[in-house]
Amino acid sequence: MCGKTLDIHWLLSNGYRVAGAELSQLAIQQLFAELGVEPTISRVGDIDHYAAEDIDIYVGDIFHLTPGMLGPVHAIYDRAALVALPETMRHRYAAHLVEITDKAPRLLVRFEYDQNLHAGPPFSIDSAECPSTLRTNLQPDHLASTDVPGGQQKRVSGCSEKPEMPYELRASRWRWVGWPAN
Repeated sequence: MCGKTLDIHWLLSNGYRVAGAELSQLAIQQLFAELGVEPTISRVGDIDHYAAEDIDIYVGDIFHLTPGMLGPVHAIYDRAALVALPETMRHRYAAHLVEITDKAPRLLVRFEYDQNLHAGPPFSIDSAECPSTLRTNLQPDHLASTDVPGGQQKRVSGCSEKPEMPYELRASRWRWVGWPAN
């Protein structure tokens, strides 16, 4: 569900090894073209694996991705995957991420807004739902709440501003971390 986000470009340019999952083959072909990299493509079970130096993208149903295919994961950045899923799928997705990443810490960005104004996606995940959705041996630490003027709400007609809420998820403990607004 990584698509061809520019976050991948940033992570690679800052020395991170990136693994992602996506349904759209076209998005991943475009991602590699934008990166100027020719991937090696192989089939692993029901999933296509696009690989190049420091990047592995798995194209197909994320629920078919296994820990053996993915290998060790040290951290997860979820900018738009959880909020793209309807409530009925969020619990399954969150549990699957814990399983395939061996409970790696996760940075999750979510949106909270009046869903009567827009049904989603992105879906609103309020502070009450967040811990319950992610109750898979991970404890959420709320890092910040930031209004997104001129951001996501501009693409969703009729919605007021949606605060963007990053959470850090750890397997160990609750911890509040303040993050000053810019």
